[in-house]
Amino acid sequence: MTTQELLQKARAAKWDMAAADTATKNRALLAMADALEARCDDILAANALDLEAARGTISEVMLDRLALSPDRIAGMAAGLREVAELPDPVGAVLSRVERPNGLVIEKTAVPMGVIAIIYESRPNVTSDAAALALKAGSACVLRGGKEAHRSAAAIVAALKEGLSTAGLSPDALQLVVDTSRASANELMAARGLVDLLIPRGGAGLIRACVDNAAVPVLETGTGICHVYVDRWADQDMALDILENAKCSRPSVCNAAEVCLVHRDVAGEFLPKLKERLEHNRFGHPVQLRLDPEAAKIIDGTPAGPADFDTEFLDYILALRVVDSLEEAVGHIAAHSTGHSEAIVTGDERAAHAFLARVDSAAVYWNASTRFTDGGEFGLGCEMGISTQKLHARGPLGLGELCSFKFVIKGAGQTR
Repeated sequence: MTTQELLQKARAAKWDMAAADTATKNRALLAMADALEARCDDILAANALDLEAARGTISEVMLDRLALSPDRIAGMAAGLREVAELPDPVGAVLSRVERPNGLVIEKTAVPMGVIAIIYESRPNVTSDAAALALKAGSACVLRGGKEAHRSAAAIVAALKEGLSTAGLSPDALQLVVDTSRASANELMAARGLVDLLIPRGGAGLIRACVDNAAVPVLETGTGICHVYVDRWADQDMALDILENAKCSRPSVCNAAEVCLVHRDVAGEFLPKLKERLEHNRFGHPVQLRLDPEAAKIIDGTPAGPADFDTEFLDYILALRVVDSLEEAVGHIAAHSTGHSEAIVTGDERAAHAFLARVDSAAVYWNASTRFTDGGEFGLGCEMGISTQKLHARGPLGLGELCSFKFVIKGAGQTR
C-alpha cells in the first residue's frame, strides 16, 4: 500500500475514532494489550531479525534501544492498560462562560483527527504512540525507522487485531511501509490528510520536519540536559543524581549530557565524580570531556568545540567549572535544547533563582533529569517531550494530543 493510500484510509477512519465513546476506546486498548502479549513470540522473532541486520551498523547503546524482550513487551502492554485507566480528554469542557445576553460558551476538547508520528529505532514507541493517539480520539499513522521496521510491523499487526476485537476500524492505525526519506517527505506535505505531525528522534529528523513540513508540527526536542552542582550542594546527593542521570539509560533524551560544577566545590567534588562514574553501578565507565578548568583537577579528554552542544546518547559527559549560579544559567541558556535541567543545592534562594531563570520544559531541584517522562509525571505513556511553547510543552500526554473548539449554546440570540 502506498503512503497516500494509507493516509486516505486513516482519514476515513478518523470519524470512527472521533465518535467512539470512552468505554469502546478503553475496551480497544485492553484488547490491544492482550494481543501484544499473545503475539509476543512473533514480535520477538521480528525483533531478532532487526537486531541481526543492525549489528555492526549502529552502536551498542542504540542496539539496546532497538532490542525487545518479554519484559519490554509486557511493559508495552502495561502502558496500553495504563492509558485505558486515564481520563478521556475528548469532550472535556476546558472553560465555560455565560455572557450577559444568555449565550453559554464552552471551550471543549476535541480530537486532532489524523496524527502522524515519524520516529526512529525504538519499537516501544509504536505501541505508546498508538495508545495515546487512539485514546485521544484520533487516527494514527506511524512511520518508523528502517532498523525497527520488522518489529514495528509485528506490533502493529497485534494492535490492529485489538482494535477489530473492540469493534473499531483497524484502518485507524496505519504503519508506513516505505522507510525511505520519500515517505517522510510525503507525510510532511500531506496537507488535508495529516492534522498533526510529531517527529520523535534525532536533531536532524526534527529539524527537517520543522523546516519543511506543510502540515502542523509539534516539535519534540533533543535533550542536551544539564545538571548544575551548586556550591551548597549535598555532594553525596549530587553523585547519586549524576550517576542516575547519565548512566541509567544514556540513550534517551532525558539523560544528562553536561555537568556544571561551582568552582568553590570543584576541587573536592570532581575527583569523587570521576571515581563514581568510572565505577558506576550500571557497569559502563563514563568518558569525561573536560573544559580547561576541570582538566586542572582531574584527568579526562579535553572538551572539543562541539562537546557542550552535543547530545551524546552514550556514556560520555561534558564537564565545565563555573564561577557562579549566574554563569551556570548563562551556559544553559547558550547551549541547552530546552528539555530538562537540574540544580543540586541546599540553598533555597539559589534553587528558586535557577528554577525561575532557566527556560526549559522541565527544571529540577535536587532530582534527576531522568524523571522527564509521561509515566513519571502521571500522564501515562507519552508521545514525546515537546521543547516548544505552542501548543504544548514537556511530556505529551492525552490532553496535549487534543485540540479544542468553542461550543456555543443559545436561545435565539442574534447580533
